[in-house]
Amino acid sequence: MARTARRRAAALRGAGSLLALATLVGCAAGGGENQVTIVGFAVPAEANEAVGEAFAATEQGQGVTFATSYGASGDQSRAVANGLPGEFVHFSIEPDVTRLVEAGMVADDWNAAENRGMVTDSVVVLVVREGNPKNITDWEDLAREDVGIVTPNPGSSGAARWNILAAWASVLQSGGNEDDAAEYMEQLISNVHAFPGSGRDATTAFLDGTGDVLLSYENEAILGRQAGEDYDYIVPDRSLLIENPAAVTEDAPQAAHDFLDFALSPEGQAIYAEYGFRPLRHLADEVEIGEIDGVNDPADPFPEVEELWTIDEHFGGWDAVVEEFFDTDGVITEIIEESGMN
Repeated sequence: MARTARRRAAALRGAGSLLALATLVGCAAGGGENQVTIVGFAVPAEANEAVGEAFAATEQGQGVTFATSYGASGDQSRAVANGLPGEFVHFSIEPDVTRLVEAGMVADDWNAAENRGMVTDSVVVLVVREGNPKNITDWEDLAREDVGIVTPNPGSSGAARWNILAAWASVLQSGGNEDDAAEYMEQLISNVHAFPGSGRDATTAFLDGTGDVLLSYENEAILGRQAGEDYDYIVPDRSLLIENPAAVTEDAPQAAHDFLDFALSPEGQAIYAEYGFRPLRHLADEVEIGEIDGVNDPADPFPEVEELWTIDEHFGGWDAVVEEFFDTDGVITEIIEESGMN
């Protein structure tokens, strides 16, 4: 790919970068058949901009304009449910789309296609200071008393839930049991120095000097390096596949459906890959991946993770995850409350 990092220089700092496709603030309604309003979590803002530009250059995308609103995934989902206009929603976790299905705003069969409703994939990685002065190499190091952690708040951020579940899974993947995982999470959360509201806010806090390690999406780590930030990132041998859903709302114009189709095409997925997202697994053989700035190894931009779990295959799906971990009496909720970090 010939695309460069020309838009990325200010990607990770300042709220203005979160309204990437238009100068519209707050997603005004009334854009008509040729305007698509994107409401989503903050992390894919820059990638969605690039996909939108490429779509606008196609026959179906001629004349289509975009308005955007980005923030913490859960907050954005609740805002749409409460009336924020949005024809194309792109969230961090499936329950944030399910909320809109239950509200009658997204079709029941939104996830029936081969992609299962997912548009972007990534994995959880460990972002460390340049040169890795604390010698952090794997999940076990996050329980050390000398390590300060930054991760977003799972109460508002989908990214936080991926991070927490990846850490929990790492214990089971190495032969531990549920009690071992809970004990490990107690130590990890006691080491958290900041619980920002979103994945992007967590990145900003880390860049501003908080903590020794940031739990993040691989693509977010790559995007920061594309923007010139100096840090290292580690792709652990044990991790969790991040699958981000997207859907069109029931009253969306045809342009929103066409944009979703383009985002799911090999061309659209190749653009997401430029911004550090892994191509969807069922399209991986069809997506042409060129040189990607910011990766650890340009010859192998998305290294294979030896033990890669998924929510559906290893945690029983999001309904089970929310009930066990994140409800008011969930394991993680109770650990966070006892830590005083909530």
